[in-house]
Amino acid sequence: MSSDPHSFDVVILGSGAAGLTAALNLADRFKVVVLAKGGLSEGSTAWAQGGIAAVLDEGDTFENHIEDTMIAGAGLNNRETVEFVVENAPAAIARLAELGVPFNEDAGALHLTREGGHSHRRIVHVDDATGWAVQQALERAAHAHPNVTLVPDRVAIDLATGRHGVKYSGDGHVWGVYAINRNTGHVELFTGRATILATGGAGRTYLYSTAPRGATGDGIAMAWRAGCRVSNMEFMQFHPTCLYNREVKNFLITEAVRGEGGILKLPTTGHRFMPDFDERAELAPRDVVARAIDHEIKRLGLDYVHLDISHQPADFVKGHFPTIYAKLLDLGTDITREPIPVVPAQHYTCGGVMIDLDGCTDLPGLYAAGEVTQSGLHGANRLASNSLLECFVFGEAAAKHIASNWGSFAEAPPIRPWDESRVTDSDEEVIVQHNWREIRRFMWDYVGIVRTTKRLERAQHRIALLRQEVADYYGNFRVTPDLVELRNLVETADLIVRSALSRHESRGLHYTLDYPDLLPEARDTVLTP
Repeated sequence: MSSDPHSFDVVILGSGAAGLTAALNLADRFKVVVLAKGGLSEGSTAWAQGGIAAVLDEGDTFENHIEDTMIAGAGLNNRETVEFVVENAPAAIARLAELGVPFNEDAGALHLTREGGHSHRRIVHVDDATGWAVQQALERAAHAHPNVTLVPDRVAIDLATGRHGVKYSGDGHVWGVYAINRNTGHVELFTGRATILATGGAGRTYLYSTAPRGATGDGIAMAWRAGCRVSNMEFMQFHPTCLYNREVKNFLITEAVRGEGGILKLPTTGHRFMPDFDERAELAPRDVVARAIDHEIKRLGLDYVHLDISHQPADFVKGHFPTIYAKLLDLGTDITREPIPVVPAQHYTCGGVMIDLDGCTDLPGLYAAGEVTQSGLHGANRLASNSLLECFVFGEAAAKHIASNWGSFAEAPPIRPWDESRVTDSDEEVIVQHNWREIRRFMWDYVGIVRTTKRLERAQHRIALLRQEVADYYGNFRVTPDLVELRNLVETADLIVRSALSRHESRGLHYTLDYPDLLPEARDTVLTP
């Protein structure tokens, strides 16, 4: 290995469930660096409330979980991928328990809850803060391993490929990443024989999202620019129940509230409206519930609808949802006595960088796992609590493939350092912020839960104008974290809109008034650079 302090065997971008799982599976043999965009715990994993889906109940089967996933995904899922993930789920739960994740138990067995779209109770959880417990366990294990280097506050700009080599190579091989050090403002190069993208999704492309601040589609945009195919970006999942509050914009009310008896009602009349839309009522898949809420809000001119679980015993509510209970009580709502005001918000990116069952992308040396990918698991709509599961299964799969093929990985060639001499500081950074907000607003207005071709074309026109501005900034001024994110938001928004315009049907999360019917054959949308 090179004596360069930024040279490692494997470079991992992202410190959530997928990235840390991969790191821990590699660390016994290899020197691994894990780069976090901000703090190590600031990714989406720590925000996950509901839990992890796995077949552990005596009356449940792998086939049940597979079929539930396929139904939720509107038939667009890759069945081989679904089988692979579902069948590896129990082992993933066992490994997390070994790491010290304190899963809830009932009479000595794991307590399993149920969520929308699931035919059985199969959600393993830690109260209503499963993601935080998982994140802390993974971080503890990574900190304790001498071969894992955790580096926070590094904003990835672009993947380093053969074209960045001192000796130019056009083969597209990925050798690491260029990243801004937030503390110094300078760009650093991290190199490795293999690189894993675990950067999460693109939720912040939208005005209202449950995703953390850093979910700006960085990995998807970087992989696209480097030459990877991207698939199914039109399928942006909107969680039906985000807290409606003028001060708190992205607090999620977990699916499990409906799974444990929560009812959706109109705030004006108290009418329970979900049975009017689907026989599964509140337990219908997320796309169905989100469209129903959106329909009622628009039809009646409402700001929100009510999610009511106050009919359950107070001790039951506090015991199952302590985090939500405490948070809302602090905001003035006692959920044991009154309903919760909720609205849909962007929640999950079902499309992304195309990978196979080993986590391999189109580019040699580049792997990906988690929300940044389109693995074939989710299809046109992700089934609740399959997201963390995907991170564990594919984080491990990528690590195993790297380890078993290590002999074929060459040492990284000399890569040119980032040229910071050609640019100057900009005095127009406020414009970057304005463009940031503009993208999120028009994506919410034109590329939301219900779409039309005209709205999509309007969004596409605005993206083209913004792309020119961003290219000017990027080519002439020093790169900053905000500028990097804006560049990636524009790229990701374009991929979403292009994908949506190319799908002439309504399937799963993509619902368009111009093509309301379902085509007989389910096909992925694949974009090629």
